Amino acid sequence: MKFDTIKVNLLAKVIVAYESKYGNTKLVAEKIIEGMREVGGIETVLSEIKEVDLNKIVDYDVILIGSPNHFGGPTKGIKKFIDKLGKLPLKGKFFAVFDTYIEKDFEKAVKKMEKQINEEAPGLKMIAPGLSIRVQGIKGPVSEGELPKCKEFGNKIATQIKI
Repeated sequence: MKFDTIKVNLLAKVIVAYESKYGNTKLVAEKIIEGMREVGGIETVLSEIKEVDLNKIVDYDVILIGSPNHFGGPTKGIKKFIDKLGKLPLKGKFFAVFDTYIEKDFEKAVKKMEKQINEEAPGLKMIAPGLSIRVQGIKGPVSEGELPKCKEFGNKIATQIKI
């Protein structure tokens, strides 16, 4: 007896949630998604943190979180969002974080977000070390040569999760 096989095309689902006052962190998020789309086979959603429907977070395979560096760490909105993630059934899901920074605050918000996620939502697994992107002053723009890093970051994550 011969059985026909059915190929099911499953797309990995990624949400990129961010907070951005001057648009720099949003631009970074958009470039990360561009890098993911180059790999293909992934469904991406870009959302400001305040627009994220927490009831739908469990539908995503990967949660990317982006924040501007705000006094040496993520914004209050991002911290509250991470706290809420800890109350969701996210075991087996993945995360990565990114920030935008000025001067010498390289990776400060990234490291604090990673630590908070590990403490608040231990079921989430880090898929890639955080990305820290330099901006020229509080209002930006993103420093020259930084945007290609965003696409590489997205590409790297997409390559790892492609089903």
